[in-house]
Amino acid sequence: MKPALNLFISLLALICFVSPHGRAQEFGSSAGKALPVSDHFDGHLYFNPGVQQPPLSPGQEQTRRRPGWIWRWIFGAEWPEWPQVNESSPGTPPASRVPKGTLSVTSVGHATFLIQLDGLNILTDPIWSERSSPVSWAGPKRYTGAGIRFEDLPPIDVVLVSHNHYDHLDLPTLKRLAEKGASRSIVPLGNLDLMKETGIPRADELDWWQSVRLSPDVTLTLVPAQHFSARTLWDRNKTLWGGFVVSGPSGNVYHAGDTGYGPHFREIARRFPSIRVALLPIAPYRPKQAKDTFSINYSTVHMGPAEAVQAHLDLGAQLSIAGHFQVFQLGADGFDDAVSELASTLKERDLNPGSFIIPIHGQAIEPDAPFEGVQRLVSLEK
Repeated sequence: MKPALNLFISLLALICFVSPHGRAQEFGSSAGKALPVSDHFDGHLYFNPGVQQPPLSPGQEQTRRRPGWIWRWIFGAEWPEWPQVNESSPGTPPASRVPKGTLSVTSVGHATFLIQLDGLNILTDPIWSERSSPVSWAGPKRYTGAGIRFEDLPPIDVVLVSHNHYDHLDLPTLKRLAEKGASRSIVPLGNLDLMKETGIPRADELDWWQSVRLSPDVTLTLVPAQHFSARTLWDRNKTLWGGFVVSGPSGNVYHAGDTGYGPHFREIARRFPSIRVALLPIAPYRPKQAKDTFSINYSTVHMGPAEAVQAHLDLGAQLSIAGHFQVFQLGADGFDDAVSELASTLKERDLNPGSFIIPIHGQAIEPDAPFEGVQRLVSLEK
């Protein structure tokens, strides 16, 4: 493959991971739909409430300056080298189902979690592909294998997709899930047509704070996130992003998707005052020792470990489980940076390390069971 072509494909994939501003300049309609203006939709594009965008100079267009910004990011940043891909053994096949009143969460890797509760099997942001990219032969590659073999998945009742970035909405994986019998998906506004391409028979799209029934006992609510959307250079913020709260007899489970730190965590806690498990991203971010040579605004749309710990406290979660680490290299952090900084942050804030854990991919976690099979934060034990 020609280097220039490889670089262009990588550019398309990487544009999804860091946003220079919280709100994009108007350049089109929102998924072709006439939707009411709200605190996160201006009639054309979605945006993050309360996140200010620096003013553009006269005649300057966001769509014209973004490719140059990404180009400088690729060539101007000195990212640490991650270790070569190691063969990892997947976990044991999960239970087919868990009974009412029971909760089990298995990290598959990145933002993919298998949530089993109250007789339902729910899969978040599924990606089993080797690359997070519009094509299978270029773009960010997987450094850690999936914690569950795709063939070992139990029947999936509902697939949750938090937004349209390639590492969260992976069409090849979603099409495989449709072939495997997944019957329902739920996405934020504007993503319905893309989900129809997957072959999953039923797709529901929601706005923030809208809820749907997953079963007579279980409800799902789309909640705010501070992020953005894009799958090309021309469709930024035409579709919505968000997180999910699954509520049932076994409690509330919160999946953040991708998000920066913001006041939405406290609002989620106000509306869902008893969160049993929170699934929170801890990367990409810029560590203090990062050598990238110019500013990248990670914090607006992504959380590092310190922000994730504060989100855990804001949410009042009984247990938080880390995600979005050590699978795809999407920023200036090294392979172990997020894990180490999470450990040190918990220690600095005098928090129980068992309240916010780094999972071993493929091993089921039951909130009330002893934390066996969970990766210990070695730096805390030294």
